[in-house]
Amino acid sequence: MDAMHTFDKAAMALSGGLMLVGIVVLGLVEILAGQPYGAAAVTNEAGEVVATPAVPPALRTGLVLTGFGVLLLWGLVRYAVAPREEVETPAPRTTAE
Repeated sequence: MDAMHTFDKAAMALSGGLMLVGIVVLGLVEILAGQPYGAAAVTNEAGEVVATPAVPPALRTGLVLTGFGVLLLWGLVRYAVAPREEVETPAPRTTAE
């Protein structure tokens, strides 16, 4: 396998950074902000919104999916530009009689 290039390092850093922010950092923000921890707003019996999450769930999901998308694109690029090895076909065997 050839050495890692700047493009490879940048793609992995970007995707890893997006996923870390979406999962770890915003998860800690949610914990520090307090209740509610769920993705939906909390309502009372009358149906009025009492509390909403500190970070919109769509933002966290979007960051994580974008990180996975960057990894997917990076993998496709690496596959497309990978050198193809020539496979030698063996000579047909003859039986000695």
